[in-house]
Amino acid sequence: MLLVVDNGSIYTKQLTDFLTKKNISFKKSTPYILELNSLEKYRSIILSGRTKNDKKINEVNSKIINFSIKNDKKLLGICYGAEILALTLGGTIRKTKFIQKGNEKIKILQNNSLTNNSIDVFESHGFEISKLPDTLIPIGKSDNCNYEIIQYEKKLIFGTQFHPEMSLDGNNLIEKFCSL
Repeated sequence: MLLVVDNGSIYTKQLTDFLTKKNISFKKSTPYILELNSLEKYRSIILSGRTKNDKKINEVNSKIINFSIKNDKKLLGICYGAEILALTLGGTIRKTKFIQKGNEKIKILQNNSLTNNSIDVFESHGFEISKLPDTLIPIGKSDNCNYEIIQYEKKLIFGTQFHPEMSLDGNNLIEKFCSL
């Protein structure tokens, strides 16, 4: 079963609607009520985006990331989920010069389990990853962002700076993640 951690993104409903349409079994929880000792029972985890900075959300998501790495759990961090993945492992983020909102083409930099071709996706963020830690590898970039898709070395742990739940190519990426 898949765990969707709802960090307050306005796009979480599109994510859960897509998972329901594809008959992908999932449970949704917020960081405020999630019992971290229950993470063992999930096969994979998706961290949603968020709308506001919150210390509790950051703390719980960092614990989920560390748990996923230690226990080889599949993880997909969306937008904020990618940013907290980078931050948890020693990377940095920065405020973007302008709000990234709209369609974007992602160029794939190397072979990976999620997509092999360039993809068209939807962006909606005001922060971005500015420095990756050594353990994260960039696997996709756009004209506006060098770290659109990242992966933890040799593990099925990914982050997308964009919102895959908002486009056809992004939905295909989510479906591939769920089938890994």
